[in-house]
Amino acid sequence: MTDAGPDKTPPLRLDYALDAPPEKVWRAISLAEFRRRWLPDGALAEEDGTTIVPGREVRYRLRDSAPPFLESDVTFRITPDPAGGTSLQIVQQLTAESLERLRRAAANNNGPMLMLAA
Repeated sequence: MTDAGPDKTPPLRLDYALDAPPEKVWRAISLAEFRRRWLPDGALAEEDGTTIVPGREVRYRLRDSAPPFLESDVTFRITPDPAGGTSLQIVQQLTAESLERLRRAAANNNGPMLMLAA
């Protein structure tokens, strides 16, 4: 994933060292029957991964379950570590559409003021 640019927010990056072998971690993040245990289909904007590099990386499009229902791309990358375990990196980045929606909805965006009911 790319870092933040003029139309992006900085991505959220999480790194984990897991005792499990890479093959087991890959099954957990890529096969729907295992993935549903920790990431239900309702959280996904698209059930299948949008980008898949077998055994190494899978990217999903997620949708928030509460307003404003923002979407983000979440990439799971795995690499074997020397001890036989797995390094798992998770990178989450808001989509351009979500960023635009946030920009338009900002309180100080110089848009028309809304009248509040008394």
